[in-house]
Amino acid sequence: MKLGHRIFWSVLATSTALVCFQPFARTAAQQQDRSVNDRPAGLQSGEILPTGQKITPTASRGSTFQHLKPDTSTSPDLAAGHAVSTATSPDGNTLLVLTSGYNFYATPTGSIADEYVFVYDIRGSSPKKIQVLQVPNTFNGIAWNPNGKAFYVAGGADDNVHIYEQVGGAWTEATPAIPLGHAEGVGLNVGAIAAGLAVNQRGDRLVVANFYNDSLSIVDLTARAKVAEVELRPGKIDPSRSGVPGGDYPFWVAIKGDRKAYVSSPRSREIVVVDLGSDAATVAGRIPVEGQPNKMILNRRQDRLYVALDNSDTVGVIDTLNDRVIEKIGTTAPQFLLSNRKGYKGSNPNSLALSADERTLYVTNGGTNSVAVIRLGVGARSPERDGSRELLAAESSEAARAPESRVIALIPTGWYPNSVSLNKDGSRLYVVNGKSKAGPNPAYSNPEANQYVLQLMKAGLLTLPVPSGQELVKLTWQVASNNNFMPVADHRRQARVMASLREKIQHVIYVVKENRTYDQVLGDLEKGNGDPALTSLPEPITPNHHRLARRFVTLDNFYDSGGVSGDGWNWTTAARTTDFTEKAMPPSYAGRGPSYDFQGINRNINVGYPTLEQRIEAKPQTPNDPDILPGLADVAAPDGSGGQIGNGYLWDAALRAQRTVRHYGHFTDYDRYSLPTTDPAFIPPVRRPFAEGVVVSFATKRTLQAVNDPYYRGYDMKYPDFWLFKEWEREFDGYVQKRNLPALSLVALPHDHFGSFAEAIDGVDTVETQMADNDYALGLLVEKVSKSPYKDNTLIFVIEDDAQDGPDHVDAQRSIAFVVGPYVKQGPVVSTHYTTVSMVRTIADVLGIEPLGLYDGFAAPMADVFDLQQKTWTYTAVVPEVLRTTGLPLPPRTAGNSLPLTKYAAAYAKPRRTAAYWAEKTKNHNFTERDNLDTANFNRTLWTGLMGDTAAYPTVRHRRDMRHDRQRLLAAWRQSKSAPVRADVQSSR
Repeated sequence: MKLGHRIFWSVLATSTALVCFQPFARTAAQQQDRSVNDRPAGLQSGEILPTGQKITPTASRGSTFQHLKPDTSTSPDLAAGHAVSTATSPDGNTLLVLTSGYNFYATPTGSIADEYVFVYDIRGSSPKKIQVLQVPNTFNGIAWNPNGKAFYVAGGADDNVHIYEQVGGAWTEATPAIPLGHAEGVGLNVGAIAAGLAVNQRGDRLVVANFYNDSLSIVDLTARAKVAEVELRPGKIDPSRSGVPGGDYPFWVAIKGDRKAYVSSPRSREIVVVDLGSDAATVAGRIPVEGQPNKMILNRRQDRLYVALDNSDTVGVIDTLNDRVIEKIGTTAPQFLLSNRKGYKGSNPNSLALSADERTLYVTNGGTNSVAVIRLGVGARSPERDGSRELLAAESSEAARAPESRVIALIPTGWYPNSVSLNKDGSRLYVVNGKSKAGPNPAYSNPEANQYVLQLMKAGLLTLPVPSGQELVKLTWQVASNNNFMPVADHRRQARVMASLREKIQHVIYVVKENRTYDQVLGDLEKGNGDPALTSLPEPITPNHHRLARRFVTLDNFYDSGGVSGDGWNWTTAARTTDFTEKAMPPSYAGRGPSYDFQGINRNINVGYPTLEQRIEAKPQTPNDPDILPGLADVAAPDGSGGQIGNGYLWDAALRAQRTVRHYGHFTDYDRYSLPTTDPAFIPPVRRPFAEGVVVSFATKRTLQAVNDPYYRGYDMKYPDFWLFKEWEREFDGYVQKRNLPALSLVALPHDHFGSFAEAIDGVDTVETQMADNDYALGLLVEKVSKSPYKDNTLIFVIEDDAQDGPDHVDAQRSIAFVVGPYVKQGPVVSTHYTTVSMVRTIADVLGIEPLGLYDGFAAPMADVFDLQQKTWTYTAVVPEVLRTTGLPLPPRTAGNSLPLTKYAAAYAKPRRTAAYWAEKTKNHNFTERDNLDTANFNRTLWTGLMGDTAAYPTVRHRRDMRHDRQRLLAAWRQSKSAPVRADVQSSR
């Protein structure tokens, strides 16, 4: 490295720290007390996300940002989503970009169901796309042969490896994919998944991480065949270590020379060292690491291995001469910008690249939409072994000043960056991100519109010159602004409101529902920004949703941070996701391999129980093998701010703060609900399980098991929410009697997901009756609290975990949310941009517990919802008329508990379709697990079944503000609905 470059970096680090970031060396609360006028001029306002963050991918001077278009002849404008990995060729001239997610699209001539490798020529200033290769399935793994004449792609759920070579100047799959030969994965009813891969130095051996088999496959590239399998689990290697965790979920591979492979194991939080030198490759050691290791890179000398560690927001530096961690580097922000003394997590470091001189490490922070620029300390890189006296003197001086590595700057990217690479001379950065803001989805029910939320999320390729010193200063400020590290203008007012609420409120009831957008339910409300043309579940079906929006606040600018339940439940209960969830969720929803591993179940095993005996007792179908995912680790779980492994959820923070907690149905194992009725392990849909002594709920988190209501059934579409309410009511009455209501109650009411129509009990077996059941249960819960001794000190927060199964004219993730109780405003529309994160932050503030991570730690609470003078409130639940067609034990109809039977309301008093209709139309869907559907088909079925066979769905993505002239708008809409039971609907009964 030239002396001038050393001086440049030294000046940048010193001036940046002392001039720009010194004011931020304080706590998060102190930061937000500073005036918003401290914000530097010239920053971009950015695009706001459903997480509350902003993105500004083109903030860097000279940058370009482009979608990844496969250039299909039938759909030339189609753009792919979920780019996950990049790889630069050994000669530095070619860049590969791999997608791995939900890339299913309808076209005029059929459908496209492939993932992609995008090939770019990067010899010029801008990447030039020269080829797009289609791959049936992938999962993150892509690697070059050191000779540069071939590259390899892991086949994901196809359990194979694809080999690409140049033929006639074009990259072509050379032979049929090489099978890896796994009949199944390690778990319960799961398949194999090929993930990360690497090639040895000679270029004749390929090593593949078997993500769901806890092993490595070794492929002879000359014979083009698998030649060995290396078991990574301690108990399978040595029977005396049976039941010892290790080697789980192997994700990434790096090979030192020809003899040693390093394999990242995120669930076990270790790097497994494999000796490749012998005829039978063996595990040679294990290197424990603090966080969950994912991608790794070696330096040129191969004496340093850099490991991205999710959940600890660090990079681990491993000395490969003695295989030990020699340094841990934080990636979130320069310490002068953000001291983060509370240890808030959420940066999600997930890929790395070294500068040409190997003194700077670039790390993608998926969670904060940034690239961390890390100045490597002397110990974290190869020691100088030669050079001029001037260089060695500068090296010695630098070591004395800054012996440790540190983040010196941040570069903004698109939403959730997954990989970073550099060109040959290290002058340009290439960063791919996984997703984008969805935008409106009015034609969600038309499969050909490709408006499912995971289809609307597009990947991007950011190209930029490596920024200069002053440019890095500006970009770092930009990232701080994008992630709310900078102060909010009215924070003092918000803090006063929340402090006052903490004095008045002792209890929070947090109700989580499923899958509805704002327009779908509240588009017909007489106020707020709703589009009635998209309202398929109007007020006669959802009277309590409407009454709560009127009585308290109408939140018409609220967004679910999660796109689907897989990430939505994590956002809803932890205010963030881990990198595992972000990587595994899209292909899981596409049926490309990963199981639903996001709510305490890993590979269909309940890892909330520490022993095999306990697991089998809770779920008898669990395999009788102590080496299948031993231990309590949950691969998808976030850590707490204090480093508590897997305990970063809202209830964990409440318990650490000595608050009492009760859990009703959030994280439960529901597999036994769908077993054959003749199976002894089957748990039938018992209406009053407590009275009958039937345990129906097994929590999937260790910390929840002691506070779980075992008689509150988990997710089961056969089972009405009415009976869930009755079980919650039984316990609530007991708390009233004993005066010991928990500080935090987590209540799941899932029936607005819909499904299991043929098996549903009590006649709650159509979409209308299931939605009405969900609506009424919510109303009953609110009424119960309002007429109890706890009405003056309890707040009820209501949210959908996601909004994936409905249309919306603003955004596919805009959804319904409610705040109910004392000190809540009554009547106004509150259009402040709020998100799931905002709600979690507000609950934490009200209860006086620590934020869960970076997102809620720096989010503004929902202070605009509250009026500290408004203490009095009451509520009476309304029985949706359509619910009276069921067998539920409902009260007699009165003027107080029912809507007036106008002609419009009467049209919705009976289901428009029969249970047999819904069962037939959805017979190919699996409702035993959240979102395990052909979503496009299901959404079309919902629209047609509710709106009529000939009902046209709007297609214009207009995003108009529809808050004005609502009466005229609604009058025209109701006129169009004056005879909602059309002939085409009647004839289908």
